Amino acid sequence: MEIRYEYSRKRRDFGRPCSFSDSLAEVMVDIPPDRSLADDFIPQDPVDFAVQEGPVMALHEVNTERAEVSIQGVNHVEGGWPKHVDPKNSELTTRYREEVEREEIYTKTVQHLGSVVEHYIRQNNTIDIYEEYFAEEEEEEEEEEHPSAKTINVVRDPNQTKRMATHLSWHPDANRAVAVAYCSLDFQDSRRDMSFDSYIWDLEKPYTPEITLKPSSPVVTLEYNSKDWHHVLGGCYNGQIVYWDTRKGGLPMEMTPVEHSHRDPVYGAYWLPSRTGTECFSGSTDGQVLWWDIRKMSQPSEKLILDITRQDQLKNALGAISLDFAPTMPTKFLVGTEQGIIISCNRDAKSPPEKMASFFRSHIGAVYSVTRNPFFPKVFLSVGDWTARIWTEELTDSSPIMETKYHTPYLLDACWSPVKPAVFFTTKSDGTMDVWDFLFHQKEPSLSLKVSKDPLLCLRSQDNGHIIGCGTGQGTVYLLEISPGLCTLRKNEKTLSSTMFERETRREKVLQDKYRERLLREQERARAQQEQQEDPQEVFKQAQADFFSNIKEERQRRGLVDPEE
Repeated sequence: MEIRYEYSRKRRDFGRPCSFSDSLAEVMVDIPPDRSLADDFIPQDPVDFAVQEGPVMALHEVNTERAEVSIQGVNHVEGGWPKHVDPKNSELTTRYREEVEREEIYTKTVQHLGSVVEHYIRQNNTIDIYEEYFAEEEEEEEEEEHPSAKTINVVRDPNQTKRMATHLSWHPDANRAVAVAYCSLDFQDSRRDMSFDSYIWDLEKPYTPEITLKPSSPVVTLEYNSKDWHHVLGGCYNGQIVYWDTRKGGLPMEMTPVEHSHRDPVYGAYWLPSRTGTECFSGSTDGQVLWWDIRKMSQPSEKLILDITRQDQLKNALGAISLDFAPTMPTKFLVGTEQGIIISCNRDAKSPPEKMASFFRSHIGAVYSVTRNPFFPKVFLSVGDWTARIWTEELTDSSPIMETKYHTPYLLDACWSPVKPAVFFTTKSDGTMDVWDFLFHQKEPSLSLKVSKDPLLCLRSQDNGHIIGCGTGQGTVYLLEISPGLCTLRKNEKTLSSTMFERETRREKVLQDKYRERLLREQERARAQQEQQEDPQEVFKQAQADFFSNIKEERQRRGLVDPEE
């Protein structure tokens, strides 16, 4: 059956838009049922139908992509200097100023800017926007917060065979990363599956290292270059010096040849504040301090043998197990030896023996750490045996001006607080970190915190003094956040610390003078006794006469001899 319905439209209505309208229902076709087809159907009884009133809902899950957020900041301290001039080096800045002031354009520029600057100076002097109207009112002192510290992050050695975390170095750019040197210092540790790698960790991603450093020998010490942040200096267990450029991956850029390197492990390596930013020096237990330039590492540029007899003999040299260098004193550095002697060195001296300026007999055993006070460079801290001691370079061959009590476990490392002049941190072999504040307590630490069950081998503080990094003997690095009271400089604290150090220095000078006077008196007394000593023959004759005289008196008393005789 064909059903067809035709729609007709006039030619002029083609292309017109359709106009629909409502109309009543109309039957177009009526198809009656065909009863002959009823046998082909199968009846179904009963018939169930499900009816749902609510709308059908569908559940969908969407996982959005993670947005990685990075925090970046700019800390502008002093600008306008060329790249080859270090603003912290007064000698380089003075020389560059003199060169610029000799140029003709310098005078014209100053004259042009003078009127502009004068206008703004007058404008600023019109009113003091920082004037304190109620300066006479004393500020209410905040309640003293109890010293505390807590662990905020943990970085672990990713290798199955654990090694020691021997040294830490914070990234100079806002401490966003930390370089950790991993090495086993146990005698003849020959585990075959032990890795040589060291790592640089991003603190925002502490589970995987940012860069894997791959040296030819395990690295004992690592140090960032404060002038060129991408350069990392390393001292190896076999005595070689190596450096990396972090922009080019974890393979070393260059390393020193074995025949011209140290013969023992390198326990200290530092960058020097040179004009090029490529010079460094290192110290080792082989008794040598070597200076290098990473542009030419085929051989050292300078050498110093730590022979305190001043004979410049390597067989008499003392092994350097710790090293300290402060950029504020670019020609001086401190060396802590295995024999317990601290050597204060000056690179500008004429001859190698004269470079060892003074000696401090500090500890019974090795000096594990020596570091200068960042506020008073002549004052330095040393750690060895069971105590930490504070020394001053004004007194040589004398006792320390201050010292801590003797502890039961060994002290392994120490560092000063970069923001508080009288606060320093020490680590011990039982896994405890002590915080000392000599302005408040001299006999007991202000805070003692059990960090780990393993020995704490290394310690390093961030520039703000708020975060402390501790490395253990199992390769775990703990990042500790200390309370604000221990990392905030109080009013007059620097003056009080200076007064305390000067007072203790004067006291030690008085004791040293009294000790010398006593030695002189004893020497004079011994000399006088030698001069007054009689002739042995005369003493013998006098003793013989006294002996026979006593015998004669005794015989007379007994009546054996006539008294007239």
